[in-house]
Amino acid sequence: MTKTFLLIAAFGSFLTAADGQILGQLPASPLQVVSTVPGNGDVNPYGVAFVPSGFASGGLLRAGDIVVSNFNNSGNFQGTGTTIVSIAPDGTPSLFFQGAAGLGLSTALGVLREGVVLVGNVPTTDGTFGTIQQGSLIAIDRWGHQIASFTDSTFLDGPWDLTLVDHGSRATVFVSNVLNGTVSRLELRIGRDGEHVSLDSATQIAKGYLHRGDPNALAIGPTGLAYDEREDELFVASTGDNAIYAIRNAGERWQPETKGRLVYQDDAHLRGPLGLLQEPDGNFITTNGDAINGDPNFPSEMVEFTRAGKFLAQYSVDLGGQGGAFGLALAEGCDGMRRLAAVDDVVNTLEVWTLQK
Repeated sequence: MTKTFLLIAAFGSFLTAADGQILGQLPASPLQVVSTVPGNGDVNPYGVAFVPSGFASGGLLRAGDIVVSNFNNSGNFQGTGTTIVSIAPDGTPSLFFQGAAGLGLSTALGVLREGVVLVGNVPTTDGTFGTIQQGSLIAIDRWGHQIASFTDSTFLDGPWDLTLVDHGSRATVFVSNVLNGTVSRLELRIGRDGEHVSLDSATQIAKGYLHRGDPNALAIGPTGLAYDEREDELFVASTGDNAIYAIRNAGERWQPETKGRLVYQDDAHLRGPLGLLQEPDGNFITTNGDAINGDPNFPSEMVEFTRAGKFLAQYSVDLGGQGGAFGLALAEGCDGMRRLAAVDDVVNTLEVWTLQK
């Protein structure tokens, strides 16, 4: 690994929203900042995922580790990064996976208990939208070896982000597609201890999100996904529409819904939402990529809001630069603590907060 450091810091109060649930706790909590740059120099971290409790034993990962996917290579060409870095709870980074040249590993990153890591890729040959390619969804075993790759011009057309429902031997994976403005539902079958992964079915469940190339962001389209299993609703951060939508009957529908129900549209706080997660209390956090409605006075922010579309709080992961916020993840620990992780792809780091539940 190159340039690895761990910084513990505490920040003073900066939030004015008294009812913020997660972001409102951050000032009083320690912050880990860990470099995500592996030995080959890949930069621009995008995806973030926690390794869950019950993860298959052996291999390179342990429950509680965090994995981060890199989108750019050492030359900072977009869509050419090939690595996933794992970060232990104490902040120690290591290389988990390195794929073939020019993959462009996206924010579509998730970990299954049977010992499988799923990651999307959206490659280019020169870092520009003019050479962007369809990409695929890659399955990796717990030893860091690729065991499957799924491609489809409709259901995996630029897999940009994902969220999953882990049923052990089966998994439902929702994928946002940046190149055709859609969301797909994939049904996967997982072999024991993650020995193999097969695709049982693929269904397009949403369409109509704004999507286009962008000279700075490379591509703009639907990104972050958060699934409410109890209500069977999938929430979608549509970057180009600068809004959050909800798709009803997401786990069962067989016909696509156009965008879905508008949940949150707020030009005062949303600036091209990218990553998305749902908190245990039902609120949401999204990350602003600043490609839409950007404001240098509010750079690289996480924004917290309610299911009813009420703004709660905001927090910048990089006060000095725009476009730093992308993937984020939240984990509930059995020790009574909660960990929130978010990348800063301006300076190529992962930030981790440990909070009381």
